Amino acid sequence: MTDPALTSAEIAQRAKSNLALALACLPEERRKDMISFYAFCRVVDDIADSTVMGEEEKERELAHWRRCVSEGFAPGHLVLDEVVPLPRKYGFPRAWLVEIIDGVASDIIHMRYETYDELLGYCYKVASVVGLVSTEIFGATQPQSREYAIQLGYALQLTNIIRDVGQDARETGRIYLPVEDLKRFGVSEKEILEGRHNQRFIQLMDFEYQRARQMYDQAASLLPAQDRDALLPARMMGQVYFEILEKLHKERYPVFEKRCRLHPLRKIWILLSFMARSWLARLRRK
Repeated sequence: MTDPALTSAEIAQRAKSNLALALACLPEERRKDMISFYAFCRVVDDIADSTVMGEEEKERELAHWRRCVSEGFAPGHLVLDEVVPLPRKYGFPRAWLVEIIDGVASDIIHMRYETYDELLGYCYKVASVVGLVSTEIFGATQPQSREYAIQLGYALQLTNIIRDVGQDARETGRIYLPVEDLKRFGVSEKEILEGRHNQRFIQLMDFEYQRARQMYDQAASLLPAQDRDALLPARMMGQVYFEILEKLHKERYPVFEKRCRLHPLRKIWILLSFMARSWLARLRRK
């Protein structure tokens, strides 16, 4: 569980997230607010995933966070002090922060998802709504940017699910892949929990890979030209996770042996290339 004495910046630094790299292009105030929002997401997720708290204690703690963000008060908590003012500052609903908490809270007892639609409901809360909040903090102005954020959130979360199949099964016994998909390809829950990497599993993962690819394509088609610069961090995150997805596909999903990552130099190159393209586009417009 996250140390409550840590600042948002310290939480972000310790997490070593891809997001920190993507936020480098933001103006200072927006970057600071995004780090605070990231820390909020990190803390509530850590509460839900805690191995030292029981289910009732987790529920009580998340209920406290839910009450704070919905009613707009922060009882001296470093992260809450920074996050509670953000909805008013950027004009987004407090309900979005509540939805994120509700999404991570489902991990406390929800170990399986029967259908793809059920999984998408979870992905919306823990990823797409995160994208919606981020879009407002980034300074996007076009209504279509929200649709972009929703689709990109789905794509990123499904990529995470594909990448972390082995880790989730090994550490928590949780399987996010829909039960209906497992049955479709003849893969049993036991096989995943035991880390069996066979042809049926590869076919299942190819199926989920195609879904994620379509989501990335859909997000790209929704990106409004007017907000390309404002959404630069989201676009960079999308590129990083898209390349992780492609790497998983190319290597035939070695998810029981390792957690797929991009080389740090590759991530830096993505950052620099996106920033350079944005800079050149601004020059052309002038």
